[in-house]
Amino acid sequence: MSARRTAKAADDPFLESLMDTSLYSMGAFFSDEHPDLVSEVIAQSEAIEQAGLRAYAEEHDMTLSACFETLLTGLAVRYYNAVAA
Repeated sequence: MSARRTAKAADDPFLESLMDTSLYSMGAFFSDEHPDLVSEVIAQSEAIEQAGLRAYAEEHDMTLSACFETLLTGLAVRYYNAVAA
């Protein structure tokens, strides 16, 4: 259980259900393990969203798989921040 969970969120069944997802867990893990990279991964995932997966991967010499993982990590971190805030 993440330290950012508040007693108020734990008392709300809907918020509790949002915390019991893989996306939330992934965002919490990344944020806890790599707090110095949170802003960077969010910015990069937003850039991927704007450019599109294939275009961003080609422009930055990334595989589609690596680009997708970065996009998903950024989404997970944003999801975690939105729910845990």
